[in-house]
Amino acid sequence: MIGERLKRARAASGLSMEKLARKVGVSANMIKKYEHDKSMPSSEKLISLAQALDTRVEYFFRPNHCQLSDLEYRKRKRTTKRAITMIQEQVMDQAERWSELKDLWPHAPIREFSIPQILPEKICSLGQVEEIADSIRKEWSLGFNPISNVISMLETQGILIIITDAGSQHDFDGLQTKIGNQPIIVCIDYDDGARQRFTLAHELGHLLLQNRIGADMDEENVCNRFAGALLLPSSIVQEHFGKKRNTLEFQELYYLKHRFGINMQACLRRAADLSIISQNTYTSMMIEFSKRGWRKSEPEKPYPKEGTQVFRSLVFRALGEGLIGESKAAELLKEPLMQFHRERSLELFHAASHQ
Repeated sequence: MIGERLKRARAASGLSMEKLARKVGVSANMIKKYEHDKSMPSSEKLISLAQALDTRVEYFFRPNHCQLSDLEYRKRKRTTKRAITMIQEQVMDQAERWSELKDLWPHAPIREFSIPQILPEKICSLGQVEEIADSIRKEWSLGFNPISNVISMLETQGILIIITDAGSQHDFDGLQTKIGNQPIIVCIDYDDGARQRFTLAHELGHLLLQNRIGADMDEENVCNRFAGALLLPSSIVQEHFGKKRNTLEFQELYYLKHRFGINMQACLRRAADLSIISQNTYTSMMIEFSKRGWRKSEPEKPYPKEGTQVFRSLVFRALGEGLIGESKAAELLKEPLMQFHRERSLELFHAASHQ
């Protein structure tokens, strides 16, 4: 029966029973019967339900075998319970597809994540956080150059990434969870890639530093400091700005943003954290940011967004190895079969290159 699946798909879409009923052409009471397995929709209504919920019919018959553990949200006070449910169900859907894909191999071709042994047992100061960020860069062979792609870096370390649009209108930033021992970081689909990168680095901070942070320290502040230090190391900040300044030019911040993929406000915060500028200077410059409307939308074009490639790559690998067929591959990618077929044959890429 499909009741539990239908209920979860509706929660993920944010639709009430009444709104879904109107889209499908049945009563709200009938939707309730479907969800409680007291009635089974016809094939025609099942297709309508899938279309209304932006999923495929196969979703309703997927086995429930995925369990998320250690679910931790980075939500804000205004985030509603309904929004959290919507986010959680979208994440569960994507996590289930990850789990189903991994189970195709006796030993999934995904690196197993492990916490670096270089981390201290206890973090007692923000200065330590700077050192930890530098040591992670060294441990993961990142050097001190800009991290070209944060998602790729995390996936290389065995951390699964999910980008969702579920929380974009609900003041939700990110969360982390696990499938078995495989960590998952979830980030909303920001318009600006610099903000996306900072959120991913912040969530990495939670993953690496949890249970190590001193009782007198605020975990969110620690993870913000870690994210800033990971994306923009202290040595680079001092090299770019100098060791002491009375003020900074906005153009300096803009240049650093597009070189290192970290927004201008975070660059400014780094300068204050490292005592290159005073707290008064930082405050006055942030006031100017507010006057210019830059706290919501920074000037000029946004930094490019990143996307996850590992999941798609593994779907095509499974297809190439004969573990799944085109229909299953399209279902895992949540794409119409015809669109997937064209993508597989590179027709869509060929057409785009000739526009």
